[in-house]
Amino acid sequence: MKTSIRKLLSWYDKNRRILPWREDPSPYHVWISEIMLQQTRVEAVKPYYERFLEALPDIAALAAVPDDALMKLWQGLGYYSRARNLKRAAQIVLAEYGGELPSDPESLEKLPGIGCYTAGAVASIAYGRCCPAVDGNALRIYTRMHADPDDIGKEQTKRRIRDAIAAVLPREPFAAGRVNQALMDLGATVCLPTGLPKCAECPWKSLCQAHLRRCETEFPRSAPKKARRIEERTILLIEDADRILIRRRPDRGLLAGLYELPGLEGHRTENEVLTWCRAQGIEPIRMTPIPPAKHVFTHIEWHMTGMRIRVDGFENLFPETIGGILVNKEEIATRYSIPSAFSNYILYIM
Repeated sequence: MKTSIRKLLSWYDKNRRILPWREDPSPYHVWISEIMLQQTRVEAVKPYYERFLEALPDIAALAAVPDDALMKLWQGLGYYSRARNLKRAAQIVLAEYGGELPSDPESLEKLPGIGCYTAGAVASIAYGRCCPAVDGNALRIYTRMHADPDDIGKEQTKRRIRDAIAAVLPREPFAAGRVNQALMDLGATVCLPTGLPKCAECPWKSLCQAHLRRCETEFPRSAPKKARRIEERTILLIEDADRILIRRRPDRGLLAGLYELPGLEGHRTENEVLTWCRAQGIEPIRMTPIPPAKHVFTHIEWHMTGMRIRVDGFENLFPETIGGILVNKEEIATRYSIPSAFSNYILYIM
């Protein structure tokens, strides 16, 4: 096994991706990057990472940032609970660890938003600890290497593979971190999750059981995902000459605590929208349909229609009924975080 690890590290030295968080792999930098990379492509993360560190260069700054400013920095990355957990964890680290992330994976896992993989990545890459960081890339590589038929969606399978990888990690300081990063890069660039893997470029092609049997795409195996639930919504873009009506979503559930354009459940007719507006003290002078749009969440799809509603003013608005605030275009661009689910509609006012 030592020979196979040497082959992997030799490949990594020649083919490693140049990524901003690798150039200065401090615990804070590794932590922020790994949280951003959950469910998000590397190329999409890069500009967010740079902007985030410029605004919040350390744990103290993250712990103190106002929620609206944090959400604005995160806008477009999705899965906004990640940002909230970052702030909560920073506050705990400041209060209980003197502002320094703990170095052992067990303590790291106790922090909000840090699971087994992220704890292993921070501990091994930033602190040089000998521990695995098993993500989807490592699971895919391992199951192909061993033609392992077990369901990677099951925790017992993940635990078994983590233990197997941990058993072969080199013990020298920071060596395990290099192996973990090599597996990340091998999975991202060679042992691909979709389409045919680039087996000719793989340092382990002579050892990979799936490759030797010509059945690479049969692994990894997992139970079929449940179909997403479809929710129909009517999005309302309500504006006067200077301002737009937005409102904050509930503190729990999908897109919790973020700002949104007001909306109604179902696909509503123009008359239904007009009736709703008048019930809120809003008297439209013009209503224009906006083309349909779709947004896909992990378990839900929003199928949306839209209505652009022009009013003379909001003097008769009942704010306690709608829970809304009035903002101008500049504030939407610079202050308030409106999720990408509404991007097709925000385009009409920017």
